[in-house]
Amino acid sequence: MKNSTWTTWLGAARDTRGAEIAETAMILPLFFMIFLAVFWFGQAFRIYGTMTQAARAGAEAAVAPVCTTCSAGATSATKAQTAFQNALLPAHLDKNQLVPWGGASPKWTPPVLCTCGSVSSSSSCRTAAPCDATVTNVCVQENVQLSYPVPGGMGTCGISVSARYQNAYHLPIPCWPQPCTSLDLGNMLLPGQAQMRAETQ
Repeated sequence: MKNSTWTTWLGAARDTRGAEIAETAMILPLFFMIFLAVFWFGQAFRIYGTMTQAARAGAEAAVAPVCTTCSAGATSATKAQTAFQNALLPAHLDKNQLVPWGGASPKWTPPVLCTCGSVSSSSSCRTAAPCDATVTNVCVQENVQLSYPVPGGMGTCGISVSARYQNAYHLPIPCWPQPCTSLDLGNMLLPGQAQMRAETQ
């Protein structure tokens, strides 16, 4: 009787019929989390690339001396904003997700660029050139110092276009009985910035 009980316990210990199910249950959540992380990183990288391209298109439109597709009286800031928003369309990004730089509580700070010719070095630049107030979701800084004079050379002036896109993805991670954490990617502001030398120089 004693030997048969011991043999039964040894047989149960050696039985691996349910091991695959237990191993799969342990591996699948980890695999799922890695897959989601790759997906969200890819989305963020795609938006970042689009924002950079849009800022470049906006800067090119702003410094162009003649704009044949713009309405009469269009300013550099409005041309930059229009080109920026048009560059978002092929990537299916919503222009309403652009975070305004102005207002009572701005969520991001424009780059510190000084007015052209006001300072002789980047270290002495303390007061940033303001963004054009006619557009709010794209910061257009005109006539700013892009590079400073060096011995035997001259500095360059131009325009800077920058913006921030609010990532709209929200990924809750459930735990029982209620969510234990959340990857709130909606708080992530993805930047786009480009500078272009003025074509009149």
